[in-house]
Parts: sequence; structure tokens; C-alpha cells
Amino acid sequence: MPKESKESKLQRALMVAERMSEAYPDAQSALEHFDAYSLLVAVILSAQTTDKAVNQVTPDLFKRWPDVPSLANASQQELADVIKSIGFAQVKAKHLVGAAQMMMSDFSGEVPASMADLTRLPGVGRKTANIVSSLAFGVVEGIAVDTHVFRIATRLRFVGTKADTPDKVETELMKLYPKELWGDINRRWVLFGREFCIARGPRCQICPLNNLCPSNHQQA
Repeated sequence: MPKESKESKLQRALMVAERMSEAYPDAQSALEHFDAYSLLVAVILSAQTTDKAVNQVTPDLFKRWPDVPSLANASQQELADVIKSIGFAQVKAKHLVGAAQMMMSDFSGEVPASMADLTRLPGVGRKTANIVSSLAFGVVEGIAVDTHVFRIATRLRFVGTKADTPDKVETELMKLYPKELWGDINRRWVLFGREFCIARGPRCQICPLNNLCPSNHQQA
């Protein structure tokens, strides 16, 4: 297959964005939250588990620790017991308490809005920071690359073979897409990944992007 030109790839990427917009015009995070604090907690908990599993433990968590000050004073073991069903409970509990304590000491008990400040918090990488910054504050500094976005970007060949980490995929997608489209990519691509571009057994034959995907003939 000949190498695709930058212009052709951009046009294909914009067509993908248009079809994603048509398919998922009101895409929202599946994580149940009510403010920046609850969103941050939910996203930290969502690492290596499902949104459904997170939503099952957060009601009790937020009842016990409804805000940053209360979480900063939480017992790590008690918190781990509350979230034990989602896995990695001890690590996540440590991160949550540590993040809350840093927010109390460095950010006046508030969730920071910028990428630089968010990624200082324990347990917060670029993906989490992008989601919180975008959804809670309307500040878009990058693209949240989770397993769905990584998989879809690779199958659509929007990123090169050397883009083997989420950060590298994010960098290439940010170069490809205009900034005004960055904020919607994660929310829409996650839904698309769950419905069509499934990790195992992608539904290429009925996929709305099948004529835009170079990998279609391999996956169908």
C-alpha cells in the first residue's frame, strides 16, 4: 500500500470526525459524577476496570467522603475496603488520599484545572488530566488516549508504527486533528470502540467507518 499523503490523511480524519459526530452527537462520560472532585475520583478509579464497576462503588465512596477535605482525612484502608471490588484497591486508595492531601496543601482544597497542575497529583497521568480538564473546566490541552482511542487510532492508521504508547498516540493525533476537535475525540471514540471497533472481533462489516479504515479488509 502506497504511503498516504498528509492531505489525504487529514481529509480522512475529518470525515471520521464528522461520522463520529453524527453517530454520537451527545456523547458524555459514562462515569457518574457531579463536580470536578467526583469526576477526578471516578477517572482515577477507572484505570484497568470498567466504568460500570466504578459506578457501583462511587455512591458509597461519595457518601463517606463527599469532598476534597474529607477524602484528605480518610483512612487509606477504609477507602480500599470500599473500592476493593474494582481491583488495585490499595494503590488507588493511596493515590486518592494522596491527591486529596496535595489539593489541600497546594490548591486550596480545589481540583486544579490545568494539565500541569493536575498531573502533579498522585495517580493522575495525561489521560486522566485531559478528561478532568476538558469535562470539568472546558479546558482542552490535549486528547485523552485510553485503550479505545489507542486501538482506533492504530487501526485507522492515523498514527505510525512507532506510536506504541498513549503519549505518542496523543502527540500524533494532536498534530493530525485541529484543536477544536480534540475535546470530543475521547468521548465519541470510546462509544465507537465499545459498539464497533471492539478489541476482539471488530464489527467491520457494519461499521460506519468501514470505507475509511485501511485495516477493514484485515479485520472483517
